[in-house]
Amino acid sequence: MKFKPSALTLALSLALFPAPPQAVEITKIELPDMGDSSGTLITPAEEKEFGEAFFRSLHSQISINQDAEIQQYIQTIGEKLAANSDTPGNPFHFFVVMENDINAFAGPGGYIGVNSGLILMTEAESELASVMAHEIAHVTQRHLYRAYEAASRLSIPTAAATLAAILLGTQSPALGQAAIVAIQAGSVQFQIDFTRENEAEADRVGMQTLAGSQFDPRSMPTFFERLQQSTRYYGQSVPEFLRTHPVTASRISDTRGRAETYPYKQYPDSLGYQLTKAKIRVITGTDNAETLKYFQSRSTQGTTEQRIVARYGLGLCALNTQKYMEAEAIFQQLSKEYPNQEQYLTGLARTALEAKNYNTALARYKKLTEQFPENEAIKLEYISSLLKAGNAESARKNLLLLSPKTQQQPIYSQLLAQVYSDLNQPAESHRYLAEYYYATGQTRDAILQIKLAQQSQGLNFQLSSILNERLAFFINQEEEARRNR
Repeated sequence: MKFKPSALTLALSLALFPAPPQAVEITKIELPDMGDSSGTLITPAEEKEFGEAFFRSLHSQISINQDAEIQQYIQTIGEKLAANSDTPGNPFHFFVVMENDINAFAGPGGYIGVNSGLILMTEAESELASVMAHEIAHVTQRHLYRAYEAASRLSIPTAAATLAAILLGTQSPALGQAAIVAIQAGSVQFQIDFTRENEAEADRVGMQTLAGSQFDPRSMPTFFERLQQSTRYYGQSVPEFLRTHPVTASRISDTRGRAETYPYKQYPDSLGYQLTKAKIRVITGTDNAETLKYFQSRSTQGTTEQRIVARYGLGLCALNTQKYMEAEAIFQQLSKEYPNQEQYLTGLARTALEAKNYNTALARYKKLTEQFPENEAIKLEYISSLLKAGNAESARKNLLLLSPKTQQQPIYSQLLAQVYSDLNQPAESHRYLAEYYYATGQTRDAILQIKLAQQSQGLNFQLSSILNERLAFFINQEEEARRNR
């Protein structure tokens, strides 16, 4: 499938133009006018297909978070903001990129990514929400559709892969340069920069979304100001977010003035925000000793809630370094003090699982699924524990009970592939492993898995037909991408 001329969309954080060495303020860059905001440039079906292809390409090139608790948190806060945006019916997909660089971006199909480095830099939940609200506004105001032009012959797989490659240009110069060469070779021109008017509109609309979602409007200028001040420490390595979202003194002043029109009140952080930051810090930390020292210093200072979060961080550190007895003691105490806090109880169950105390882990996870029946993250962990304990059939039944949205995630196909492998059904195992590879941008591996599935003994007509159809689809996707390389 190919787009009509000028119908492609672009992730807002793409950066083809390097920032100057002194880049604290970035000069105004004009955009081509790509038409009205009615959505006639691209159909909803094309946008959905392009967004999914873009997300697959991102999966194949950067580290997308796979932790169910972190994903559940970012999706929850994103959906809260989207529900209070000016177009609440728009589909959105929120995810965390496990990179220390400070960045956030909006891509085609409403795919909005936030780097773990940016999350850790925020000092309040409203600051994180302000960035996400800004990106949501870029989508709802159709800025994406004025972002660049491309030749109509560019296929969706190629366009998506190219966008992902350019997005990673500053993180992987080779990938970014390869994408630019490919564009030039194909006589395709990308216009990917944004006007100050786009940014001002995203600030204004985003702030309305922020306030309507019960987050602090003043957090937007506060975070922008801290970002601007931080540039003095980066030299030429200006954070990608500042390259694509230039923060100037006038912009900070404008957002501050607008924020002051809202009544002042306190906006406390949710515990989920604090616990998610603690978990990200442990997962992304490169020095266990430094991470441990960070939480130890905070376990005896600050508010009661901050000290509790620090204890949770210490429990995660112990678990991360396989100190299971220490982790067990910390999570046992937290669970006793706060018997209704999912993260503490899940930490306790996860400790038993990683220590290979499978009976204890299964009992704890089963109790959690009953205590928190709507928590999909807990359900996924329970299914993983069933597989590790050798209960594949029970894992299969529980997978079928997951919500449709969760079943669309790559981890669903990955778990099904493991289930059918354990059940000695190789054709089904290869089939679902193919779906996992395709969902994570590895189409060639998906083709190989389908071919392996077709070699299995005893295929019935229905499964054989499914395999033939998926093989033809994957091959077509790969050929389209190859034709435009």
